[in-house]
Amino acid sequence: MIKRDEIRQRIHARIRRKLAGSAERPRLSVHRSLNHIYAQVIDDQTGETLASASTLALKAKTGGNVAAAKEIGKTIAEKAKEKGVKKVVFDRGGYLYHGRVKALADAAREAGLEF
Repeated sequence: MIKRDEIRQRIHARIRRKLAGSAERPRLSVHRSLNHIYAQVIDDQTGETLASASTLALKAKTGGNVAAAKEIGKTIAEKAKEKGVKKVVFDRGGYLYHGRVKALADAAREAGLEF
């Protein structure tokens, strides 16, 4: 029996073959679990995380909803802009671009990140 996470990881590997973050355009990587959502801005050339945000770090009461994803999108955009990052490559992490992932992306765009 194939597990859902194995399928997601296979899709994520396929996505990662096509895109990579650079110093000029780092990768905005999203991971969601049942109760939380995480976002990182990563420069893949140096293997360095430039900024990160999660519902765990914000000590949010609930992190598994669209409102929390919007909050993380705003937070990650602000942290990235502090580091001088304006343009990113969006990595949906093998998840469908829908619901919490889409809410995070839209909030990051509204807060000033370009992708």
